[in-house]
Amino acid sequence: MNAPEKNVGQVHFETAPHFPIYMDYSATTPIDPRVADKMIPYLREQFGNPASRSHMYGWTAEKAVEEARGHVAALVNADPREIIWTSGATESNNLAIKGAAQFYKTKGKHIITVKTEHKSVLDTVRELERIGFEATYLEPQDNGLITVEQLAAAVRPDTILVSVMLVNNEIGVIQPIDEIGVFCRSKGIIFHCDAAQATGKVVIDLQKTKVDLMTFTAHKTYGPKGVGALYVCRKPRVRLEAQMHGGGHERGLRSGTLPTHQIVGMGEAFRIAKEEMDSEIGRIKALRDRLAKGLQEIEEVYINGDMEHRVPHNLNVSFNYVEGESLIMAIKDIAVSSGSACTSASLEPSYVLRALGRSDELAHSSIRFTIGRFSTEEDIDFAVNLLKSKVHKLRDLSPLWDMFKDGIDINSIQWAAH
Repeated sequence: MNAPEKNVGQVHFETAPHFPIYMDYSATTPIDPRVADKMIPYLREQFGNPASRSHMYGWTAEKAVEEARGHVAALVNADPREIIWTSGATESNNLAIKGAAQFYKTKGKHIITVKTEHKSVLDTVRELERIGFEATYLEPQDNGLITVEQLAAAVRPDTILVSVMLVNNEIGVIQPIDEIGVFCRSKGIIFHCDAAQATGKVVIDLQKTKVDLMTFTAHKTYGPKGVGALYVCRKPRVRLEAQMHGGGHERGLRSGTLPTHQIVGMGEAFRIAKEEMDSEIGRIKALRDRLAKGLQEIEEVYINGDMEHRVPHNLNVSFNYVEGESLIMAIKDIAVSSGSACTSASLEPSYVLRALGRSDELAHSSIRFTIGRFSTEEDIDFAVNLLKSKVHKLRDLSPLWDMFKDGIDINSIQWAAH
């Protein structure tokens, strides 16, 4: 049987059945062939340094960089001059949080963030605590969301910075950043938002949403790894202390020779995202709903995170009475994860799910399914059938499952200590 072809724009390429079937789009996305094609000339003949102002090689590279900057700005309705190139979301988060905290520290040293943020936010805030800043970590509700009332209750006279992500990388919930932005602006507090998981999935309008700093990355939006950007608001002007010093590139905020080919790739990826987002969302939602319906036919399955305020690309599911790592090993024909790719090497239960109030058992048994541009109905149906089979087999081996089926309340059991 010939593998089906999918038409993306004017590009035809094979989409399936490749094994394992990729369902880990929140870890990284495959590069769109149109993005790769756009990058190749800048790896070959157009190799100039964008900072070389005295000849055609440099001018050509600089023009490509500025065109890409325009595409990134257009997706989020920003001024291109507000887009600063970085090596990715981790660097953007570090530059935003450390840069703002250090610049505004004479006004105060208190930072507010959320317990379910990405590690590149949480660990950056912890590093600032180590050098004398203070931080409050907001506890989300059991649906993964925070409220402006929670934020307001945590604000102190010396609060200078709030960092809340737009779309959560593990559970896909969308935080109310419009309301948070209005509140922070009214209090004169800098508001940073990590939008690495949001581009191409939700509409971002930085002319309307009152965000001071916003993080982006290419590889979550079908672009190359190793390149990202930071939005730095010009009106009202936000100041940052540079974290990387050298040639004064990127308005003095981020020194270092620009990787033209990667930047061109990010620009093209964001251009395509803007063009295709509206038509793609409905298709992705239909696939997500098909996946959710299939998995909910299995007993004792729980969806983590709010289903309404959520991107359709994400479904985080706990399979009670099944150990998550065992399940992942059993379903090697689909590529999924048990949490953030940055932390899933750890055997600790997901800190995001623990913050939602999930038990250790449910947190340990969670699988994150994330779908995207190249996912198909066939992929979904294969995954559902595989999971039904493997969950059934693993539970057959579980004495806890037998006890549950016999009506025994497992939480009430007094286990003997040895």
